[in-house]
Amino acid sequence: MKMMSHIAACAALILAAASAAQAEDAKVGDLLITQPWSRATPGGAKVAGGYLTIENKGTAPDRLLSGTAAIAGKVELHEMSMDNGVMTMRPLDKGLAIAPGQSVKLAPGGYHLMLMELKGGLKQGEQVPVTLTFEKAGKVDVTLDVQGVGAQAPAATSDAHKMAPDHSGMKMSK
Repeated sequence: MKMMSHIAACAALILAAASAAQAEDAKVGDLLITQPWSRATPGGAKVAGGYLTIENKGTAPDRLLSGTAAIAGKVELHEMSMDNGVMTMRPLDKGLAIAPGQSVKLAPGGYHLMLMELKGGLKQGEQVPVTLTFEKAGKVDVTLDVQGVGAQAPAATSDAHKMAPDHSGMKMSK
């Protein structure tokens, strides 16, 4: 029975640590920014993507205009799309509108932040501070959780149990 208690205590600590390591949601004006993340960069890379979800809980539209980050010479807002079977990427010079009551997801293959002229690589497990500027709500600081190089989504808190050690082969003592 002591072994089961020990295993449960270890799992609880790992879950708590995994949850604590995730970036916090940010709020500015009527906007809620959730799940900010990025990918680790291969050696020598000078660009990285930033991803997050912006929810407009207000009654008026707002617009993400720009961003800044100490680790990047510049941060631009980009859109990726397919055009006749060819993936194209272009900057959104007029920003990205967030309609009232709607959410906009910045994710791989679509809208994203482009961190350019990187001053150093992004490593899995790090957190990267970024300041976003909105037309009406103003500036807000967010922290991108750096995932693995090929990550397609942020690590969810609900998936934190996957980080717990596998005790399936352990023999229980009485």
